[in-house]
Amino acid sequence: MKYRHPLLDRYVELDISGKTMPIQGKLIDMGQDILVIHNGTQFLYIPLIHVQQLRMAKVDTQEIQVPELPFEPQNDPISYRKVLMNAKGMFSEIYITGNQSIHGYLTSVMNDFFVFYSPVYHSVIVSLQHLKFLIPYNPNVTPYTLTPEQFPLKPSPITLARTFDQQLRKLIGEFVILDLGENPNKIGVLKSIDQNIIELSTAGGNSVYLHFDHVKTVHLP
Repeated sequence: MKYRHPLLDRYVELDISGKTMPIQGKLIDMGQDILVIHNGTQFLYIPLIHVQQLRMAKVDTQEIQVPELPFEPQNDPISYRKVLMNAKGMFSEIYITGNQSIHGYLTSVMNDFFVFYSPVYHSVIVSLQHLKFLIPYNPNVTPYTLTPEQFPLKPSPITLARTFDQQLRKLIGEFVILDLGENPNKIGVLKSIDQNIIELSTAGGNSVYLHFDHVKTVHLP
């Protein structure tokens, strides 16, 4: 039986880890590990692991006209993995870290990560536990209004492993960019992974050590 949250179809606001401002909108659906908000213009698919608090909005707002959901059947219980599988090949926006979002296409879904192809970053490997939200776009919208010829959907140049840990280990010895390169100490040669500690050799030749659990994304330049 599909769970019905008491705030379903109500105007709510929620705090998400990593975001300073709450997200507001109409609560459209909720499953065991993901919820759907419509903010008046877009659907936001938000994994529950990052929802710190969900509450009724303090101020009433005008009624939001909610269009048809972009993919999953209405009667099928929503889940994080089903959303990702349905979003494959659909132009989307994802928010992961800092103030940056990535626009492009989800191309592959593995056990605990997915691959997102962007015209800016190319193939980005994203840990499932670090995706804050996904916004699917209208089918007739393309990234930066690029034509399919200007932005062809390319397969990942990396041979994919089953898990995020295995994927990082396959990249030992490669020049990689972690967490979209916001921090210069997260750009360099991946030297080793030992007991969940990643060694990265930075531009100056110094070694930086990072815990595996704090790595959100990895991509090749």
